[in-house]
Amino acid sequence: MNNDFLPADLRVLCAVVRASSFSKAAEDLGMSPAYVTKRIRLLEESLGTKLFHRTTRRVVISEAGERVYHWAQRILDDVDHLVEEVGITRREPRGLLRVCSSFGFGRRVVAPALSAFAAQHPAVQVRFEVFDRLVDVAAEGYDLDVRVGDDIAPHVIARKLASNHRVLCAAPAYLRSRGAPRTLADLAAHDCLVIKERDHPFGVWRMRRGGREHTVKVRGPLSANNGEMVVQWAVDGRGIILRSAWDVGPLIAQGRLEQVLPAYRQEANVWAVYPSRLSASAKIRACVEFLAEHMRAQGFRE
Repeated sequence: MNNDFLPADLRVLCAVVRASSFSKAAEDLGMSPAYVTKRIRLLEESLGTKLFHRTTRRVVISEAGERVYHWAQRILDDVDHLVEEVGITRREPRGLLRVCSSFGFGRRVVAPALSAFAAQHPAVQVRFEVFDRLVDVAAEGYDLDVRVGDDIAPHVIARKLASNHRVLCAAPAYLRSRGAPRTLADLAAHDCLVIKERDHPFGVWRMRRGGREHTVKVRGPLSANNGEMVVQWAVDGRGIILRSAWDVGPLIAQGRLEQVLPAYRQEANVWAVYPSRLSASAKIRACVEFLAEHMRAQGFRE
């Protein structure tokens, strides 16, 4: 075994792991598939181990590859930190910034903010992805998760970007036909439109009233993992939803939805979550500050 490989080869490895595909990794990196295949082959020869199991349809990382991948992330983060700490880069954020968020909030709030951030910081290359699940930023190779919800692991750093909570609401037509629930327990007899949230068990709504937490199991004719679709179902009169105030607030103000059981709410603040190893990163610091200011300008409370 020899160690004749470059840090760039580790970046190729990380791209293949995230894409589970040599061709997709090549597209993400702006390289040819042949070059990506060659660099992985040389890396395997240098390390003396097989990093991937290849079939005609997919690429699966090996057990040894998993270990190399975790080391590669640490090494590349250290390289990025070195660049940031030297000379002018201490003041000027630069490099690749990997950001993730949820579908609706990512599209409507985070994506426009990142567009403005990239225009202000041309030396930063932003790669943004959205998911319907909770992301482990430290394990999955992301630098920053812009997250709605207060379920945050202790091994990451979290900065609150804005205050937010979820409320219960339904269309006026639904409430006229079915009546408004008077207690939280009444929800069990209603059509509830359930969203598969990233940070909550399916069909279980945990609400707070005053200082006490209450739980109710709900069900209904429609459910989805995309909040925007479920909000539209609610507007169509199909049932009651539990949704973030940032999303349904304008619909309530327009009279298209009505809040029910207003004494109950579910805390779901907006957080910037990132690995502790990136606590000194100039690009993280700049992006988090920018997001906080952008959300204040959009009317979010901090």
